Amino acid sequence: MGKAVEKPHVICIPYPTQSHISAMLKLAKLLHHKGFHITFVHTEYNYKRLLKSRGPNSLDGSPDFNFETIPDGLPPSENDDCTQDVFQLCLSIEKHCYGPFVDLVRKLNKRASVDDDYPPVSRIISDTVMSTFTLEAAQELGLPNVLFWTVSAFTVMCFLHFPHLRERGYTPLKDESYFTNGYMDNTIDWIPGITSIRLREMPTIIWTSDPKDEFVDYFIRLMPRTCQGSALILNTFDELEHGILKEFSSMMDHVYTLGPIHLLMNDMLKDDHYTESIQSNLWKEDDTCIEWLNSKGRGSVAYVNFGSITVMTEDQLIEFAWGLANSMQNFLWIIRPDLVNGGPVVLPPEFLTATKDRGMLATWCNQELVLNHPSIAVFLTHCGWNSILESLSAGVPMICWPFFGDQQPNCLCCCNYWDVGVEIDSNANRTQVEKVVKELMEDEKGKEIKKKTLDWKSKAQKAIKPGGSSYLNLDKMIEEVLLSPKI
Repeated sequence: MGKAVEKPHVICIPYPTQSHISAMLKLAKLLHHKGFHITFVHTEYNYKRLLKSRGPNSLDGSPDFNFETIPDGLPPSENDDCTQDVFQLCLSIEKHCYGPFVDLVRKLNKRASVDDDYPPVSRIISDTVMSTFTLEAAQELGLPNVLFWTVSAFTVMCFLHFPHLRERGYTPLKDESYFTNGYMDNTIDWIPGITSIRLREMPTIIWTSDPKDEFVDYFIRLMPRTCQGSALILNTFDELEHGILKEFSSMMDHVYTLGPIHLLMNDMLKDDHYTESIQSNLWKEDDTCIEWLNSKGRGSVAYVNFGSITVMTEDQLIEFAWGLANSMQNFLWIIRPDLVNGGPVVLPPEFLTATKDRGMLATWCNQELVLNHPSIAVFLTHCGWNSILESLSAGVPMICWPFFGDQQPNCLCCCNYWDVGVEIDSNANRTQVEKVVKELMEDEKGKEIKKKTLDWKSKAQKAIKPGGSSYLNLDKMIEEVLLSPKI
């Protein structure tokens, strides 16, 4: 007797940082809802962090939603509750993950050969950053590898043109003076779908004066892989990035926009409580945030969160603190234990005294819940892509302080293309922070930006509802790629 009709079995492997894990887990839940068996792969380091933050049974999974681990190859960290160095993590993954990943898939398929209720792996969905080993692994295993970029289409297009930036002499910079002598204002007008962008608005990875910069080399190796997968998934929606997406469709087949993926998941799974307990926050959430917000008036709170990777100096922390204090607005500020570079987070007692009735500090929160709370007026953000999509989807205007990676182009799009944010200088000072917070919470400019943000909220909602582009693309991707014998 053969097996009964097998469920298709997808193995999902995110890049092991918070925002990438969150986006991939949402995609995995959508596929599970559509009838797929899911194996979700964490690094051993993050698996331990999740058990610590969410409890010892939080990754037990279910018969058809399992968790597995592979090592990331990095030496043990002194602090086991912080984001690992992004650069070292990329290089280590490229070097060390191929063998353990192949072994894992073979182990799962071996189980399938002896367990009639357990299906063999039929597809790999990997974060594109993990394709430095998954594409070769998929080839060895005879499996299609679908790639998932968790950044914007705009950013991917910038990444794809890193080799051309090097060829044309934009990078490396001649020396450190090029950061301050006006060179970074040079305009690039030859990237498809992008009318013009200054060098300072490109992803920060290329901001180097080292001709042998390993991270630039890594990205130049990585980017051609974007076009080598069986298909490409993007966490965006057609109306938001239609110009760039048009260019993508001419560059490769099988490109699917499924964003905002958190909205699509929330809508499709609203009556499906099966995977509700499976969450991905690597820090323990402080539930008292919502209670505190409940005590505040409608549109009266500035929400401040710099994400999971951004670090700042002690001086920058103090400037943000006094800017918030002097604005005289209510604020909820999420301060990770590792937010300050090279030291503990220490806020002046005078600041804590001055803001005790209108400020709340917490180490982590459920950001979607916070952004959708009626008391939130504005979001002071590092411009991570998940944060931007969550803010747009909630209709919350942004104060943008980009730090690293894709956050610079994200900020450009928010402030110049979509009109949903205002940028703060990288050397943020208290006067500017105070001014921008007041402007967005009290002035006409804030009302105009709010109106524009609500327009985008409506468009995002339309994309994920039946008949919308992202809603239709999910079924299309499943039919054309995940279930098709031709891929």
